[in-house]
Amino acid sequence: MTLDDIQLLYAYDRWANARVSGAVSALSAEQFTQDLGGGFGSVRETLLHILGGEWIWLMYWKEPPATPDAVATLVARRDALFRSDKLADIAAIRRKWAELERDQAEFVNRLTSESLEQMLPYRGTQIKLAHLMQHVMNHSTYHRGQLALMLRQLGAEPRATDFHVFLVEGLRETRR
Repeated sequence: MTLDDIQLLYAYDRWANARVSGAVSALSAEQFTQDLGGGFGSVRETLLHILGGEWIWLMYWKEPPATPDAVATLVARRDALFRSDKLADIAAIRRKWAELERDQAEFVNRLTSESLEQMLPYRGTQIKLAHLMQHVMNHSTYHRGQLALMLRQLGAEPRATDFHVFLVEGLRETRR
């Protein structure tokens, strides 16, 4: 995974998240919080899971926790920041997401080919930063797919967030 690949994936992620949040904006407050079953229940809880996941990994990369207690503290911070009572509607989630994406972009823009090769501790092993960054993109994509199904269940229209759509349409949109 090259530096250009990582930068492209994170541009894709911002584009896809914006498309999802746009589609979600059409929901009523009741639809937004309706329990549809599945992994996280509602559209709101699924969005918060994606957002919290992207946030915790970014914090992990910036300062890898040295002990299990440090990991637990990071998880507690995530759980406190990304609660549905604090981020109750799509507007609040969008504001938090914009903040996170600025931090992510700053981090990604400071990366070098060498830093992507850095090995980070994770669950008793070492994993390259580039691979962990790719994991986060896969994780977010997976849950955006769940959101597309949830939107359909609610009678709303999801927007395509496929990577190939980004390559054809999204890059053109981001260059305007």
